[in-house]
Amino acid sequence: MTMTRGTGRGRVPAALAAVTAAAAMTLAGCSSSAGTGTEDGGSAPVPAVSGSAPAKAAEKAGAAAAGAEAAVAAKGGRLGGAGSACELPVTFDLAARWKPKAIELEPDSILADLAEQGTVKMVCEIDAKPAGNIGFLRVWRGEASEDDPQAVLKAFVEDDPNASEAAYTQVKAGALAAAEVGYTVHSELMDESKQERAFAVITPDGPVVVHLGGLDSDEHTAMLPAFELAKRSLTLG
Repeated sequence: MTMTRGTGRGRVPAALAAVTAAAAMTLAGCSSSAGTGTEDGGSAPVPAVSGSAPAKAAEKAGAAAAGAEAAVAAKGGRLGGAGSACELPVTFDLAARWKPKAIELEPDSILADLAEQGTVKMVCEIDAKPAGNIGFLRVWRGEASEDDPQAVLKAFVEDDPNASEAAYTQVKAGALAAAEVGYTVHSELMDESKQERAFAVITPDGPVVVHLGGLDSDEHTAMLPAFELAKRSLTLG
């Protein structure tokens, strides 16, 4: 079995989250100041909440999340082929306005070790900010081995010391057999737990993992249609 690398996991996403968190808070502050008053400038009344409201709210939130998981984002291009921003063993559709960027680190770079997780290395990240969300869809590649997609995902998740509550399923990514995992990560930056998701496929050139994070669980849920688009449209390169 390939040894995993857990010592540096979480620092690269945390560093990126630190940069985007300030922007998110600024946007939240701007939006929260609107729509809270009456026409005469007074404070808007706070509606009464019945004892069953929290349960109903949770039920609605769950239904909304399920709908988001089933939704597929509008296509904005295709990634992975020759000449694209990230040349990969697979190709898949990009959500509109998401911006891909290849990750190329020198082997002796201090960041090289931080961009490894489980048996794969980060090779591409697709930024959701131009589309109005805070997070990334990241692509990771590994060396060819006898591991199946679920084994690759398990090594990936278990190499994150902040990950828990992982639930694995067998799925299809396009026409390819794949495994998918949903799990929880505790963010020290935000001092809360958030949802993350990934799927893995095996190609002749080795495993590929496509991972979706997000600043928090709300951002993650909003970006799930882009994750679904990538998964459903994926083909071998």
